[in-house]
Amino acid sequence: MAVAGLNPHAGENGSIGTEDRDTIAPAIAAMAERGLDVTGPYPADTMFHAAARSRYDAAIAMYHDQALIPIKTLAFDTGVNVTLGLPFVRTSPDHGTAFDIAAGGTASPESLIAALHLASRMVTARARAQHGIRP
Repeated sequence: MAVAGLNPHAGENGSIGTEDRDTIAPAIAAMAERGLDVTGPYPADTMFHAAARSRYDAAIAMYHDQALIPIKTLAFDTGVNVTLGLPFVRTSPDHGTAFDIAAGGTASPESLIAALHLASRMVTARARAQHGIRP
């Protein structure tokens, strides 16, 4: 998992805010010590280009728009929002409810289908892990 920094350029070691250095980096180190494959903090303005995305499976953003702007730009019809850390699987289409077009016959089901498929894969993976079944 790649973690985005809060400040521009992930704080540049405290010169543009200290949260990345003083709070986020120690939290990432603590998670890594527990065996999680997590790295960062990374500058949010560069962690979503193709070369960067090839190095991680999930991106953790500090706030909503930090992640959804690049995701909607890259995969509007298939992007899925996942909330991690809950006792249940929670996915949703990245575009929101789209009530303004829901009844007009113009809405695409693609992002809902993508959210359902990802939820299904996550539930299956969680069940396998709980029963000690390797992928």
